[in-house]
Amino acid sequence: MIKIIVISLLLILSFSTLADGEQGQTNKDKQEIIDIISGIKYGWENGDGTPFRKTFLDFKGARYIESGGQNKGLDSLVTHHVEPEKGAMEYMMLDFSAIEVHFEGENKHFAWVIADTHFKAKLKKNGRELDKKGHQTFLFRKIGDQWKVVHTHSSGRDNLPKEDHKH
Repeated sequence: MIKIIVISLLLILSFSTLADGEQGQTNKDKQEIIDIISGIKYGWENGDGTPFRKTFLDFKGARYIESGGQNKGLDSLVTHHVEPEKGAMEYMMLDFSAIEVHFEGENKHFAWVIADTHFKAKLKKNGRELDKKGHQTFLFRKIGDQWKVVHTHSSGRDNLPKEDHKH
């Protein structure tokens, strides 16, 4: 009887250790994805395409969508938006908050992320100030041991006082 109890306890302990190991890996992957998003924030605010070129999977058919506009491919995103937009603005601030990371699939090699966004900027050409809030979705795929962004979609609207805001 003692033998059965010991074997049962060892099995329970080994399963809980496996679950802890999987959770540890999930936490590591989650932090890697959050770090990539932090790099994307840096890239937008500084007009630096390096974080995008490092962490986005560049493939035929890639699409990156922002508030109705579409970039076909990584080069279009970097050369037509990220780099030139910084030069067109006196300042730019982009915040991602309430970041939720969700893993899918048996091997958890696919992740989707949703975050709240807040974007503020001032245009150089006319002094117009932008203040927009919205949401961002990122799709990630794990290639080898690295997470890569395979798609993004952001949508925002003017940050209006509650009484002026209509759906």
